[in-house]
Amino acid sequence: MSLISEFKTFAVRGNVIDLAVGVIIGAAFSKIVDSVVNDLIMPLVGRVIGKLDFSNLFIALAAPPEGTPMTLDALKKAGVPVFAYGNFLTILVNFLILAFIIFMMVRAINRVRAQEPKAPPKTPEEIELLREIRDSLKT
Repeated sequence: MSLISEFKTFAVRGNVIDLAVGVIIGAAFSKIVDSVVNDLIMPLVGRVIGKLDFSNLFIALAAPPEGTPMTLDALKKAGVPVFAYGNFLTILVNFLILAFIIFMMVRAINRVRAQEPKAPPKTPEEIELLREIRDSLKT
């Protein structure tokens, strides 16, 4: 089998296409969750905690040059190493929200699957034969 035809067989399999669709939808869904976290949830959390903006939480790991403002962007532009844990907190909240939403979706899908009527189990062949014998003896 040539390399091209082998790749074609691999690429058109249902699993590969399903995975590609899942990745694309996941990337779009990630942007929605980022917006929910950054634009809706984090401002509320910041308001409750005291107008705190997580994205600007950091620890400077070296002394900044004279006259450099103590903001994350200014320190990064000045080349000062910073431990920017605020960005990590924001990404962690994004992940937790995304994981919870996916959990709720899987839970709903499992409930729908559980409600689908199950096909009755197939009668064993021995019982079918015994029924045929019984029916033939009746006549």
